[in-house]
Amino acid sequence: MADLLYVVVSATAVLQTILATIFIFGLIYRMKKNDKNVCIIVLGDIGRSPRMQYHANSYAKENFSVNVLGFKGAKPIQSLRNNANITFTYLLKMPQKPSWLPGIVFYISKTAFQSFQLFFVMTFVIDKPDHFLIQNPPSIPTIAIAWLVCCIKGCRMIIDWHNYGYTILALNVKSLKHPLVQIAKLYEEWFGKTSSYNICVTEAMKNDLEVKWNIKSSVLYDRPPDFFKETSVEEKHLLFQKLSKEYKEFAGDDNNSTLFTKCVDGKVVYRPDRPAIIISSTSWTEDEDFSILLKALEIYEHKKSEQITLPKLCCIITGKGPMKDYYKSIIAEKNFEHIEIVTPWLTAEDYPLIIGCGDLGICLHTSSSGLDLPMKVVDMFGCGLPVCAVQFSCLHELVKDNINGLIFTTSNQLAEQITELFSSFPSDIEKLLLFRNNLKNFQKIRWHQNWKNVVLPLIKN
Repeated sequence: MADLLYVVVSATAVLQTILATIFIFGLIYRMKKNDKNVCIIVLGDIGRSPRMQYHANSYAKENFSVNVLGFKGAKPIQSLRNNANITFTYLLKMPQKPSWLPGIVFYISKTAFQSFQLFFVMTFVIDKPDHFLIQNPPSIPTIAIAWLVCCIKGCRMIIDWHNYGYTILALNVKSLKHPLVQIAKLYEEWFGKTSSYNICVTEAMKNDLEVKWNIKSSVLYDRPPDFFKETSVEEKHLLFQKLSKEYKEFAGDDNNSTLFTKCVDGKVVYRPDRPAIIISSTSWTEDEDFSILLKALEIYEHKKSEQITLPKLCCIITGKGPMKDYYKSIIAEKNFEHIEIVTPWLTAEDYPLIIGCGDLGICLHTSSSGLDLPMKVVDMFGCGLPVCAVQFSCLHELVKDNINGLIFTTSNQLAEQITELFSSFPSDIEKLLLFRNNLKNFQKIRWHQNWKNVVLPLIKN
């Protein structure tokens, strides 16, 4: 009995010491004034979080000191890596789940590990910011820990709502009614209401946040930075030469040519028989059904066999993600004669160049909540690339059917659209040119100007 009492008293003393330490640190932090400091929290690969990178770039342009907190992975964009106002603080990744460990046990362990690490780094490693900018999702444990640290340090929390975390969890467990999903939804609502300000990606999400959870937000539409633009023929030639060293699909019929260009009198020109370039960007997740595109290509292959005027297709699908190997195995089984499919992983610098090479973009993104928009389409529009996009509830906020692209619901419909747009390629592409011309107004408003109009007034308030 005496031993048990000793353990309880000792544990209580340790806990009181920890709480007193946190309280003292809180008082010290609250006396600091850091109006031009911001910490951006990405509980994911920083290099694969473009919107949060663009936030960081804009803060730095407005002379903020920016600390980006997240996981190391793909290289961030060059303007962040070379910016003296931006520093990166990298978190440790949880080891992969052992095959013998139950999923629920691993999930709880991962959450506890991330919670402790986030709290420690945000409290003791990072200088007090004026505010934390939180990417949501993931919601658990980010926004709860950020709220706690804000209480200690006396700073603000801004949530950038890209989607709902609980709807993504529902995709994984195959049900919105699953107990874990319901708990995650309550958590997201409760801690979402603790933020000082909220930003979201669509009018549909703004309305949903207000009606469902009484959370008021400002819409910050994604807009492309200046480096998303149409790629010149010379840049295309150099890029395809570079990529041909790793991907044979980009190689031409000799060592000095690319798939679709050749040199004439020292100048780079298009081949008259070049294939049409289709671009699709993806994170290879379950909210993108690539079987739709593959079935459409099968239909096009059959049509090409009957209509000799249709061009060959080069279908470039960029990105990394959990479903990539699954779809690559399916693609490998296809025996296309008139279609090449290549799935490269590109650097942050090469990605906008390849988008600018396209004749048509394909988007298969369907939101788990129906309330967010595909950033890949924003990238394509920034390069002046029209798209065919699969229909979902708020897509009309970005893609205007028959104005800057086409909207489809089935593989047959997509195949018909590709056939129509390329029926006289490359001599007669009137509809594609009309779409490109209609995108010029979209291209006038770039990310930073849009950010200054929406976010800067919030943080100066």
